[in-house]
Amino acid sequence: MTHSPSPRKGVRTIGAAPAPVSGAALLVVLFGSFMDLLDATIVTVAAPAIAEDLGAGDAQIQWTIAAYALALGAGLITGGRLGDRYGRRRLFMIGLAGFMVTSALCALAADPGTLIGMRAGQGLTAGIMVPQVFGIIRASFAPAERAKAFGAYGAVQGLASVAGPLLGGLLVDADLFGLGWRTIFWINVPVSILALVVGAKVLPESRSASTARLDLPGALLAATGILLLLLPIVQTEAWGWTWVSYALLAAGTIVLVIFLVHERRLTGRGDEPVFDPALLRIRAFTVGLAASVLFFGGIGSYFLTLSVYLQNGTGRTAWETGLVILPYALGSIVTSGLGVALAARAGRTLLVTGSLTVAASQLVLWSFVRDGDDPGYWLLALALLIGGLGLGLAAPILVNVVLAGVPGRDAGAAGGVLSTVNQIGGAVGIAVLGTVFFTSVTGSATGAPGLPEYGHALGVVLIVSAALYLVTALVMLALPKTTVEHAE
Repeated sequence: MTHSPSPRKGVRTIGAAPAPVSGAALLVVLFGSFMDLLDATIVTVAAPAIAEDLGAGDAQIQWTIAAYALALGAGLITGGRLGDRYGRRRLFMIGLAGFMVTSALCALAADPGTLIGMRAGQGLTAGIMVPQVFGIIRASFAPAERAKAFGAYGAVQGLASVAGPLLGGLLVDADLFGLGWRTIFWINVPVSILALVVGAKVLPESRSASTARLDLPGALLAATGILLLLLPIVQTEAWGWTWVSYALLAAGTIVLVIFLVHERRLTGRGDEPVFDPALLRIRAFTVGLAASVLFFGGIGSYFLTLSVYLQNGTGRTAWETGLVILPYALGSIVTSGLGVALAARAGRTLLVTGSLTVAASQLVLWSFVRDGDDPGYWLLALALLIGGLGLGLAAPILVNVVLAGVPGRDAGAAGGVLSTVNQIGGAVGIAVLGTVFFTSVTGSATGAPGLPEYGHALGVVLIVSAALYLVTALVMLALPKTTVEHAE
């Protein structure tokens, strides 16, 4: 007979009564989540300044943003399992320290390739850190208090969405100590040190009683397959479509097939894979995967292309660009609470309404920029406010609506995969729609591209993106009508 090892003193396992957790501990883990969300948006506003300073090409700017999202998505499930096994506090601190180091290395990058590599490192360390936030909250709060803690997490998300573009624009334009865009990464270092010092004193330790083997090969296969598929798409302008491009697409497809075979084999042995292929037999889950890729695929690319249009096309500063984007964040904050409150009664309706509203906002913005003139702040703000209202209705509840159609025993695995797909969808969108934008700028310019060329390129992206959100709304009609609470 084998015996499970007893948990060490001071370490909680799942099933035990929640240990008291201080407000300081909650602030530390929420701060880690805030930095992740902030870094996902702050770089978008700084992208034109980065390109100018490092001499980065269009594809390299796309990779600077997509590498973070792709690496974060690849690390989320494995990071969560590492925390369950070796201790959530320990993995949170390791992830936070790694995030601090890779942020400093991003700030020191002397060329685009180094920056892209360090951004991927940032994403991986965030993938270790972020899952521990949920694990620590679940393990440390009684059910009655847990809702308040997750409510605080939602508030942090809203704050990060507002602070990202504004802080990015402020830091770039302020040019502190002559560092320019590098300050958006340097700022992570001192605040991370403070969080590490406080976290070492106040964070509780907890872990799961499960001893399932980690599926690191599965995570690596999935990330490699997706990277091989994205590479020829992002590099279209530089490479064109040659036999190398098609070979990479074929290789990516083969790697993903190997990934599915590997995952099915693990499931057959009773191990816990990164992705259980049996989930694909659940209709709500497969529809949810498609909806997630389509919905979140349009967000990152939208802000990248809009930021380039505003700065390179209309001549706005990074700070002015942040002010233009601000109404989008404010709109999402206004409706996100409404969406969460009504999800149990009208989840699917909210998702469809949100997607249609986002599509409408992009068509409104297209009508403003298509003539090649600068629409001015208030027209831009109006279009973005409408988009933010749509985002707030759909984004916070999409995963929970999908999980309403997934059996309770599979909800945890399905939720983890969906959260990962949200990040991967963002990377795919940046690759595809970013390429459409930059190709359109080059193709329409007779000399150095100006406002008409950038306006034309953004207009093309807006039409394509609006069409995709219309398709997303149709896909969402096949999702469950409401959300449900699965037992943890």
